[in-house]
Amino acid sequence: MTEKIENDMLRIEVATSGAELSSIYHKNHKQEYLWQGSPDWWPRRSPVLFPIVGKLNGNLYRMNGKIFSLPQHGFARDMEFKVGRRGTNTVEFVLESTEELLQKYPFPFELKIIYSLNGVQLYIHYEVKNEGLKHMYFSIGGHPGFALIPGETPADYYIEFEKAETLDRHLLQEGLFSGKSERVISNEKILGLNNDFFTKDALVFKNMKSSSLHMKSRKSDYAVKLTFAEFPYFGIWSKPGAAFLCLEPWCGLSDTQGFEGEFSAKEGIQSLEPGKTFLRSFSIEIES
Repeated sequence: MTEKIENDMLRIEVATSGAELSSIYHKNHKQEYLWQGSPDWWPRRSPVLFPIVGKLNGNLYRMNGKIFSLPQHGFARDMEFKVGRRGTNTVEFVLESTEELLQKYPFPFELKIIYSLNGVQLYIHYEVKNEGLKHMYFSIGGHPGFALIPGETPADYYIEFEKAETLDRHLLQEGLFSGKSERVISNEKILGLNNDFFTKDALVFKNMKSSSLHMKSRKSDYAVKLTFAEFPYFGIWSKPGAAFLCLEPWCGLSDTQGFEGEFSAKEGIQSLEPGKTFLRSFSIEIES
Protein backbone atom coordinates (compact mmCIF):
# COMPACT_ATOMS: atom_id res chain seq x y z
CA MET A 1 0.00 0.00 0.00
CA THR A 2 1.15 3.54 -0.75
CA GLU A 3 0.39 6.78 1.09
CA LYS A 4 0.51 10.19 -0.62
CA ILE A 5 1.06 13.71 0.69
CA GLU A 6 1.27 16.86 -1.39
CA ASN A 7 1.29 20.63 -1.53
CA ASP A 8 1.31 23.14 -4.39
CA MET A 9 4.87 22.18 -5.39
CA LEU A 10 5.50 18.53 -4.59
CA ARG A 11 3.68 15.21 -4.48
CA ILE A 12 5.27 12.51 -2.32
CA GLU A 13 4.50 8.81 -2.22
CA VAL A 14 5.64 6.43 0.53
CA ALA A 15 5.11 2.67 0.64
CA THR A 16 3.99 1.04 3.86
CA SER A 17 6.48 -1.73 3.02
CA GLY A 18 9.64 -0.49 4.69
CA ALA A 19 8.14 3.02 5.09
CA GLU A 20 10.11 3.56 1.87
CA LEU A 21 9.89 6.83 -0.01
CA SER A 22 8.86 5.87 -3.55
CA SER A 23 8.28 9.16 -5.37
CA ILE A 24 9.26 12.85 -5.25
CA TYR A 25 7.32 14.50 -8.05
CA HIS A 26 7.71 18.22 -8.77
CA LYS A 27 4.44 19.55 -10.16
CA ASN A 28 5.82 22.62 -11.94
CA HIS A 29 8.76 20.75 -13.45
CA LYS A 30 6.49 17.80 -14.28
CA GLN A 31 9.37 15.60 -13.26
CA GLU A 32 10.12 12.68 -10.97
CA TYR A 33 13.30 13.18 -8.93
CA LEU A 34 13.55 9.85 -7.13
CA TRP A 35 15.07 6.78 -8.76
CA GLN A 36 12.23 4.41 -9.59
CA GLY A 37 14.09 1.15 -9.17
CA SER A 38 15.23 -1.49 -11.65
CA PRO A 39 15.93 -5.20 -11.12
CA ASP A 40 18.87 -4.88 -13.52
CA TRP A 41 20.59 -2.24 -11.37
CA TRP A 42 19.04 -1.65 -7.95
CA PRO A 43 15.39 -2.49 -7.19
CA ARG A 44 14.99 -0.20 -4.17
CA ARG A 45 14.34 3.55 -4.10
CA SER A 46 14.96 4.94 -0.61
CA PRO A 47 15.22 2.24 2.07
CA VAL A 48 15.33 2.98 5.79
CA LEU A 49 18.45 1.46 7.38
CA PHE A 50 17.69 0.10 10.88
CA PRO A 51 18.83 -1.27 13.33
CA ILE A 52 22.19 -1.34 11.56
CA VAL A 53 23.76 0.70 8.78
CA GLY A 54 25.90 -1.30 6.39
CA LYS A 55 27.14 -4.80 7.03
CA LEU A 56 28.20 -6.84 10.06
CA ASN A 57 31.30 -9.02 10.01
CA GLY A 58 29.93 -12.41 9.00
CA ASN A 59 26.44 -10.89 9.36
CA LEU A 60 26.86 -11.55 13.11
CA TYR A 61 26.98 -9.43 16.26
CA ARG A 62 27.60 -10.19 19.92
CA MET A 63 25.64 -9.03 22.97
CA ASN A 64 26.41 -10.25 26.51
CA GLY A 65 27.93 -13.52 25.35
CA LYS A 66 25.18 -14.32 22.83
CA ILE A 67 25.53 -14.22 19.04
CA PHE A 68 22.81 -12.79 16.79
CA SER A 69 22.51 -12.33 13.03
CA LEU A 70 21.25 -9.42 10.95
CA PRO A 71 21.33 -8.87 7.18
CA GLN A 72 23.03 -5.87 5.61
CA HIS A 73 21.24 -2.61 6.58
CA GLY A 74 19.00 -4.46 9.04
CA PHE A 75 15.37 -5.53 8.78
CA ALA A 76 13.24 -2.36 8.78
CA ARG A 77 13.44 -1.93 5.01
CA ASP A 78 11.68 -5.28 4.57
CA MET A 79 8.98 -4.86 7.25
CA GLU A 80 5.39 -3.69 6.89
CA PHE A 81 4.81 -0.45 8.81
CA LYS A 82 1.52 0.77 10.22
CA VAL A 83 0.25 4.21 9.20
CA GLY A 84 0.03 6.50 12.21
CA ARG A 85 -0.81 10.20 12.30
CA ARG A 86 -1.74 11.66 8.93
CA GLY A 87 -2.43 15.10 7.47
CA THR A 88 -2.40 16.84 4.11
CA ASN A 89 1.31 17.59 4.36
CA THR A 90 2.53 14.88 6.74
CA VAL A 91 2.31 11.13 7.25
CA GLU A 92 3.74 8.88 9.98
CA PHE A 93 4.76 5.23 9.76
CA VAL A 94 5.25 3.01 12.82
CA LEU A 95 7.13 -0.25 13.36
CA GLU A 96 7.16 -2.04 16.73
CA SER A 97 9.27 -4.94 17.91
CA THR A 98 7.66 -8.38 17.95
CA GLU A 99 8.57 -11.70 19.57
CA GLU A 100 9.99 -12.81 16.23
CA LEU A 101 12.17 -9.69 15.91
CA LEU A 102 13.38 -10.04 19.51
CA GLN A 103 14.96 -13.36 18.54
CA LYS A 104 17.40 -11.55 16.22
CA TYR A 105 17.40 -8.08 17.79
CA PRO A 106 16.88 -8.34 21.58
CA PHE A 107 15.79 -4.75 22.21
CA PRO A 108 12.09 -3.82 22.48
CA PHE A 109 11.58 -0.68 20.39
CA GLU A 110 9.20 1.58 18.56
CA LEU A 111 10.40 3.15 15.31
CA LYS A 112 8.56 6.05 13.70
CA ILE A 113 9.35 7.49 10.26
CA ILE A 114 7.61 10.80 9.60
CA TYR A 115 7.51 12.51 6.20
CA SER A 116 6.38 16.13 5.94
CA LEU A 117 6.34 18.83 3.26
CA ASN A 118 7.09 22.54 3.37
CA GLY A 119 7.25 24.17 -0.06
CA VAL A 120 9.90 22.35 -2.10
CA GLN A 121 11.39 20.70 1.00
CA LEU A 122 10.70 17.17 2.18
CA TYR A 123 11.58 16.49 5.82
CA ILE A 124 12.32 12.93 6.93
CA HIS A 125 12.18 12.48 10.69
CA TYR A 126 13.29 9.40 12.64
CA GLU A 127 12.07 8.58 16.14
CA VAL A 128 13.49 5.53 17.93
CA LYS A 129 12.07 4.75 21.37
CA ASN A 130 13.63 2.26 23.75
CA GLU A 131 10.70 0.25 25.10
CA GLY A 132 12.92 -2.07 27.12
CA LEU A 133 14.53 -2.05 30.57
CA LYS A 134 18.17 -2.00 29.37
CA HIS A 135 20.29 0.25 27.17
CA MET A 136 19.42 -0.20 23.49
CA TYR A 137 22.11 -0.19 20.78
CA PHE A 138 21.33 0.58 17.15
CA SER A 139 22.18 2.55 14.02
CA ILE A 140 19.87 4.31 11.60
CA GLY A 141 20.22 6.07 8.27
CA GLY A 142 18.72 7.09 4.95
CA HIS A 143 19.46 5.73 1.48
CA PRO A 144 17.52 7.82 -1.10
CA GLY A 145 18.43 7.34 -4.75
CA PHE A 146 18.06 10.28 -7.14
CA ALA A 147 17.73 10.53 -10.91
CA LEU A 148 17.63 14.21 -11.89
CA ILE A 149 17.53 13.52 -15.63
CA PRO A 150 16.52 10.10 -16.99
CA GLY A 151 19.55 8.24 -18.30
CA GLU A 152 22.18 10.36 -16.55
CA THR A 153 24.88 8.37 -14.76
CA PRO A 154 27.00 9.51 -11.78
CA ALA A 155 29.55 10.90 -14.25
CA ASP A 156 26.91 13.49 -15.23
CA TYR A 157 26.66 14.81 -11.67
CA TYR A 158 28.83 16.65 -9.18
CA ILE A 159 28.56 17.35 -5.46
CA GLU A 160 28.82 20.87 -4.06
CA PHE A 161 29.50 20.91 -0.31
CA GLU A 162 28.38 23.67 2.03
CA LYS A 163 32.00 24.22 3.12
CA ALA A 164 35.42 23.54 1.61
CA GLU A 165 36.28 19.95 2.48
CA THR A 166 39.32 17.74 2.73
CA LEU A 167 37.91 14.22 2.71
CA ASP A 168 39.13 10.65 2.58
CA ARG A 169 36.87 7.85 1.44
CA HIS A 170 37.03 4.89 3.81
CA LEU A 171 37.32 1.89 1.56
CA LEU A 172 34.94 -1.06 1.69
CA GLN A 173 35.68 -4.63 0.66
CA GLU A 174 32.64 -6.88 0.35
CA GLY A 175 30.71 -4.39 2.49
CA LEU A 176 33.24 -4.17 5.36
CA PHE A 177 35.83 -1.47 5.99
CA SER A 178 39.30 -2.63 4.97
CA GLY A 179 41.13 -0.09 7.15
CA LYS A 180 42.39 1.69 4.05
CA SER A 181 41.40 5.12 2.76
CA GLU A 182 41.89 7.39 -0.26
CA ARG A 183 41.85 11.17 -0.51
CA VAL A 184 39.10 12.34 -2.90
CA ILE A 185 38.96 16.10 -2.25
CA SER A 186 41.44 18.61 -0.78
CA ASN A 187 40.17 21.96 0.54
CA GLU A 188 37.52 22.25 -2.18
CA LYS A 189 33.74 22.61 -2.25
CA ILE A 190 33.22 20.73 -5.52
CA LEU A 191 33.57 16.96 -5.86
CA GLY A 192 33.37 15.83 -9.46
CA LEU A 193 31.99 12.32 -9.76
CA ASN A 194 32.84 9.57 -12.21
CA ASN A 195 31.62 6.04 -12.70
CA ASP A 196 34.99 4.56 -11.68
CA PHE A 197 34.47 5.81 -8.12
CA PHE A 198 31.85 3.13 -7.58
CA THR A 199 33.91 0.16 -8.73
CA LYS A 200 35.18 0.30 -5.11
CA ASP A 201 31.68 0.47 -3.61
CA ALA A 202 30.38 3.59 -1.84
CA LEU A 203 32.19 6.79 -0.97
CA VAL A 204 32.04 6.86 2.84
CA PHE A 205 32.99 10.04 4.73
CA LYS A 206 33.45 10.27 8.49
CA ASN A 207 34.67 13.80 9.16
CA MET A 208 32.71 16.23 7.00
CA LYS A 209 32.49 19.85 8.12
CA SER A 210 29.44 20.51 5.94
CA SER A 211 25.92 19.90 7.22
CA SER A 212 24.44 20.18 3.73
CA LEU A 213 25.35 19.45 0.13
CA HIS A 214 23.94 19.84 -3.36
CA MET A 215 23.75 17.19 -6.06
CA LYS A 216 23.87 18.98 -9.40
CA SER A 217 23.62 17.94 -13.03
CA ARG A 218 26.34 19.00 -15.47
CA LYS A 219 23.74 19.07 -18.27
CA SER A 220 20.84 20.98 -16.70
CA ASP A 221 19.84 23.36 -13.92
CA TYR A 222 18.12 20.63 -11.92
CA ALA A 223 19.53 19.90 -8.46
CA VAL A 224 18.67 18.55 -5.03
CA LYS A 225 19.95 19.74 -1.68
CA LEU A 226 20.32 17.50 1.38
CA THR A 227 20.60 19.00 4.86
CA PHE A 228 21.74 16.52 7.52
CA ALA A 229 23.27 18.35 10.50
CA GLU A 230 22.48 15.55 12.97
CA PHE A 231 24.18 12.75 11.02
CA PRO A 232 27.93 12.22 11.60
CA TYR A 233 28.57 9.97 8.58
CA PHE A 234 27.68 10.22 4.92
CA GLY A 235 27.66 7.77 2.01
CA ILE A 236 27.46 8.38 -1.74
CA TRP A 237 26.73 5.28 -3.79
CA SER A 238 25.79 4.04 -7.21
CA LYS A 239 26.80 1.28 -9.58
CA PRO A 240 29.16 2.00 -12.50
CA GLY A 241 27.00 3.08 -15.43
CA ALA A 242 23.71 3.08 -13.48
CA ALA A 243 21.34 6.03 -13.93
CA PHE A 244 20.98 6.97 -10.25
CA LEU A 245 22.98 8.37 -7.35
CA CYS A 246 22.30 7.69 -3.66
CA LEU A 247 22.98 10.34 -1.01
CA GLU A 248 22.98 8.71 2.42
CA PRO A 249 23.07 10.42 5.84
CA TRP A 250 23.96 7.89 8.53
CA CYS A 251 24.11 7.45 12.28
CA GLY A 252 26.17 4.28 12.06
CA LEU A 253 28.68 2.37 9.94
CA SER A 254 29.61 -1.06 8.64
CA ASP A 255 31.98 -3.22 10.63
CA THR A 256 35.69 -3.25 9.95
CA GLN A 257 37.04 -6.56 8.65
CA GLY A 258 37.71 -8.95 11.52
CA PHE A 259 35.67 -7.07 14.13
CA GLU A 260 34.32 -9.48 16.75
CA GLY A 261 33.73 -7.13 19.69
CA GLU A 262 30.51 -6.43 21.54
CA PHE A 263 27.74 -4.74 19.57
CA SER A 264 27.91 -1.87 22.08
CA ALA A 265 31.56 -1.26 21.04
CA LYS A 266 30.82 -1.10 17.31
CA GLU A 267 32.03 2.10 15.62
CA GLY A 268 29.18 4.58 15.18
CA ILE A 269 26.70 2.66 17.34
CA GLN A 270 24.01 4.68 19.12
CA SER A 271 23.12 4.06 22.78
CA LEU A 272 19.65 4.81 24.13
CA GLU A 273 18.53 4.62 27.78
CA PRO A 274 15.32 2.79 28.74
CA GLY A 275 12.20 4.86 28.04
CA LYS A 276 14.15 7.49 26.07
CA THR A 277 13.56 8.55 22.45
CA PHE A 278 16.25 9.22 19.85
CA LEU A 279 15.36 11.95 17.31
CA ARG A 280 17.05 12.74 13.99
CA SER A 281 15.91 14.55 10.84
CA PHE A 282 17.22 15.37 7.40
CA SER A 283 15.66 17.23 4.51
CA ILE A 284 15.58 16.96 0.73
CA GLU A 285 15.02 20.18 -1.19
CA ILE A 286 14.28 20.29 -4.91
CA GLU A 287 16.17 23.12 -6.60
CA SER A 288 16.31 24.57 -10.09
